[in-house]
Amino acid sequence: MKRLALYSTLLEMVASAVLAAENPRPNIVVILADDLGYGDVQCYNSERGKIPTPNIDRLAAQGMRFTDAHSSSGVCSPSRYTLLTGRYHWRSSLQNGIVTVFGAPLIKPDRVTLGGMARQHGYKTACIGKWHLGWNWPIDRKQAGFIHFSGGKDDEAPPTQAHLAAWRDVFSKPIKGGPTAVGFDEYFGTDVPNWPPYCFIDKDRTVGIPSSFLPRAQRLNHLADNPGPATKDWKLEEILPTLGQRACAYITRHAKDDQPFMLYLSLTAPHTPLAVTDEWKGKSGLLPYADFVMQTDAVIGDVLAELQKSGAAANTLVVFTSDNGCAPYIGVKEMEAKGHFPSGPLRGYKFDVWEGGHRMPFIVQWPRVVKPGSVCGQLVQQADLMATFADVIGLKLPDNVGEDSFSILPLLKGQDKPVRENAVNCSVEGVPAVRQGSWKLILASGSGGWSKGGGTHPVQLYNLAEDLGETKNLAAEQPERVAAMKALLEKLITQGRSTPGAPQKNDVNVIRYPKGTR
Repeated sequence: MKRLALYSTLLEMVASAVLAAENPRPNIVVILADDLGYGDVQCYNSERGKIPTPNIDRLAAQGMRFTDAHSSSGVCSPSRYTLLTGRYHWRSSLQNGIVTVFGAPLIKPDRVTLGGMARQHGYKTACIGKWHLGWNWPIDRKQAGFIHFSGGKDDEAPPTQAHLAAWRDVFSKPIKGGPTAVGFDEYFGTDVPNWPPYCFIDKDRTVGIPSSFLPRAQRLNHLADNPGPATKDWKLEEILPTLGQRACAYITRHAKDDQPFMLYLSLTAPHTPLAVTDEWKGKSGLLPYADFVMQTDAVIGDVLAELQKSGAAANTLVVFTSDNGCAPYIGVKEMEAKGHFPSGPLRGYKFDVWEGGHRMPFIVQWPRVVKPGSVCGQLVQQADLMATFADVIGLKLPDNVGEDSFSILPLLKGQDKPVRENAVNCSVEGVPAVRQGSWKLILASGSGGWSKGGGTHPVQLYNLAEDLGETKNLAAEQPERVAAMKALLEKLITQGRSTPGAPQKNDVNVIRYPKGTR
């Protein structure tokens, strides 16, 4: 009997090994664009889009394009938090706005991220690009050159000896609390490209010690936002190409490894600084923003080409999306006058709770699993990546991980049934909108962001299946539905999760109705 049992066990081990060899865990690459609107991608906006995006379009042709996919917010930091943790950002301390300059970490050390989950289960993990989720900067707030960035009254004066001493002190130390503290083996990026410090960061240290203020010429015409410490000869135009090169090098280095890899490529573009290289200037015939979209598409193409060249593409799951809609201040009205609508058929832009703020391009390519050229109209959130990757790897998430994440693996395999019945999205001011099926309730009379407009009714109710452009507010006609959806939002808040499982605690007392929206 013992021999029989041993023989049976050996057979099971061999069968498992064969199955693993035939279906190895895939590499995972998440490419997150920054401020790329739903309508900035040709395959999402063929009639009202004028910017060529051949590489993203090709990815869609080889994979699945989602048409009802969302970031958790119409602005940067909260969306990144939700994508990486599978948990709505408004359960954290970030109830509105973004992580500020030299801000503290938003992700707590014990919070599991996509990188942490993958690393715990045998993946090599890397984050390349923009972080914007805070660090524990070793800064004494009384030190010169950090809180007040100006080098002088004309902000062109050279740094003082006090500035230089402070910079040498701070930037020679490790910076804790960043990507390598929350699950990523490697990090290389610029943190926030339009904010200081103007330098690259490798793992937890700056590449070089800043020694001058960023010149004023690099802070004009939608370039950097603030004066501040920069390394010698820092060039904004070099950021995006360098990130692409780093991503390609990472893929080449790990393509043949026995361990699978997860790469979170968080691009800095087409967000400002609109530092377009000479090769791409004027290529769109529209505005520098449109040129930058084309350059961003080309960098994405380089990364996808490297996956093919390295031999890794056949066993790599690629996700492409954006953190929020196109920023209205980069010349949106001028582009629309020329026939390009960066939000496509949607209302609003970055910052807004209207669809243009958070309905995103979302494309998944996975050879042998995802049908090429397929389109999915089911509701999904970027929060869903956590549960999806766990499903792909073969894991069951604990109750305190990915509380708002639903696996979209059934959709990737061709199922056309909802995987989630509801979702919550917010504006930069924290104004919430709750989705239930095709219905959307906004708990404010306007956009909750920068876009003007709205009505006299204190809330907005839209049926997106019939009114994707959010033109007809049905709240006054359907008070019962409004009340039911308000109750749903309250339940999602108090339970600390939207997925099945044990109730969890929010980090703070969640603001139900931001100031001025009652």
